[in-house]
Amino acid sequence: MPELFDTHAHLDDPRFADDLEAVLARAAAAGVARVLTVGIDRATSRAALDLAARFPGRLAAVVGIQPNHAAEAGPGDLDEVARLAADPRAVAVGETGLDRYWGRAPVPLQEEFFRFHLDLARRLGKPVVIHCRDAGPDVVRVLQEEVAARGPVRGVMHSFTGDAATARACLDAGLHLSFAGMLTYKTAADLRGVAKGVPLERLLVETDSPYLAPVPVRGRRNEPAFVAHTAACLAGLKGVAVEELAEATTRNARELFGVGDGVRRTQY
Repeated sequence: MPELFDTHAHLDDPRFADDLEAVLARAAAAGVARVLTVGIDRATSRAALDLAARFPGRLAAVVGIQPNHAAEAGPGDLDEVARLAADPRAVAVGETGLDRYWGRAPVPLQEEFFRFHLDLARRLGKPVVIHCRDAGPDVVRVLQEEVAARGPVRGVMHSFTGDAATARACLDAGLHLSFAGMLTYKTAADLRGVAKGVPLERLLVETDSPYLAPVPVRGRRNEPAFVAHTAACLAGLKGVAVEELAEATTRNARELFGVGDGVRRTQY
């Protein structure tokens, strides 16, 4: 069975409260060796660290304030995120980025938080996990300014749904691209075309659990075991065996996030 790495899930979500042990058992049975559980605010970042402590060797944490939660952040929340991000159980900073879809936080405030997370990731020597929804040009602009000022950005554009030009700009900035269940949807032909062109050494897979389960389990609560369906779709697009795709994406994840025995963090 190929070993897989789900690089983005929200296992603190209440929908996992009653059966998380079973969820992780199913993930292991599907070959998922590691899952990153991702915070979206101060409380869920703490919860991610607690889960990583509860399930060592299976879970690792990502801590940050997601752009849609920027306006809800209280005094001291960014300082607390910085403290939490320094914890060894936190392997990345985020998710951060920009979102013009929901309109829950002013874009200038989101950008301020985005730049804070980019700086924090550099200071800690950890990768950054980036969210982008309906904000591709803005995210690319911030990344290009960051690269011009400080060099390539080590991290991942999570749940990528952008076009080929945005993908190229993210790769040029130094990022990996991660694909989730939307890749498998009938309406995602353009996205599959983009994914096909991403170099194997820059690809990651994720579920974004509990959201957006892939075909053939679309409509159910998403969970880490289902990353196998996205990996199979991606392997078909790349014209490689599932085993090769799994090996490559897992190696990419272990090197980027510094997770696993004997791995080194990817440097640019």
